[in-house]
Amino acid sequence: MSDALVRLLQTTPPGGVEFAQCLAIARRIDSKDENSWYREWMGSAEDLRAEASALAQSGALEGGRSKWLRAIDYYEAAASGFGSCAERHQAVVAGIRGCALDFLGAGLSPGEVVTIPWLDDYPLEAYFLPAPHASEPAPIVICICEPGHRKEKSLLALAGHAAERGLSLLVADLHGPGLSSRFDEIVGRRDLESAIGSVMDYVCARDDVDDTRIAVVADDWSSSYVARGIALDSRYAAAVCDAGLWDIHERVCLSRRLTPDERACLPGASDCRVARQIMCPLLVALPGRGWLRADIATRLVAQMKRDHLDVTLKIFETDRDGPLDVGQCNDFIFDWLATRLSGQPRMRN
Repeated sequence: MSDALVRLLQTTPPGGVEFAQCLAIARRIDSKDENSWYREWMGSAEDLRAEASALAQSGALEGGRSKWLRAIDYYEAAASGFGSCAERHQAVVAGIRGCALDFLGAGLSPGEVVTIPWLDDYPLEAYFLPAPHASEPAPIVICICEPGHRKEKSLLALAGHAAERGLSLLVADLHGPGLSSRFDEIVGRRDLESAIGSVMDYVCARDDVDDTRIAVVADDWSSSYVARGIALDSRYAAAVCDAGLWDIHERVCLSRRLTPDERACLPGASDCRVARQIMCPLLVALPGRGWLRADIATRLVAQMKRDHLDVTLKIFETDRDGPLDVGQCNDFIFDWLATRLSGQPRMRN
């Protein structure tokens, strides 16, 4: 529970109202009452969800969106304390989904929940938001959530960025439809990346999507899952992923544990095979204090440019004591996507 609170505080700007609210909730938790953690975070999440709906109904959709996002953080915090309790898990999932559904119904361009065929008896579920005021097929950004991640937070975090630039948005995950996640059924499958192709097939078949202007981004930006899923797929106009950096990292770690003869059988540690296979412009977006040092990422991307000229590296730096400003990062990413999809980036004052 302490770890869950620390993770939550790490995403909250220190010294603000949200930070103080988290600490106030934590102080109400009674260590002698095993239900206290779940009850306090769930109650606070429900309160925030109600406040978000009230703001949206009064016309303050952006304020409502911010509160829905924070409510999801609290639902996720509540989930940290009850282990495998199915009833509580379903209540948390229902709350998280409820935030997304409330938002979809409150927007100027109402969104929809769609089902996408994938494996036998295992469809995917996604949220689709059309570009505002579009009178013809519009460019679209597909957000594919990493395996195990839920799509609702990405919907709320990215919807405004897409709408401001006249882009449709589709956000999908691997949990399947409904409240009872079936993700455990597919964990360990070697063909998880085929889900990305199924999502692309669905998007291309929509009459309101311009299938020549489709981009893909992962919910954590630097995704090896997306990079592998879009390799050799020529339908994408742009992609935000790691372009194979994680695969290179794994090969380097493995090579250090092998004998010289075993190492000779491996591809070169810096061989950028994934980047060579991806056919669209690439943006590699990394936090300055992430899993890969900035100087190593810069060197590896420079090597990638030998085989894939259109690769852009963006490293998001943060203040030492502050969290990453995800909104500003997404602004940069969606400006880059808008340029690639329409050639008309949004101009700021």
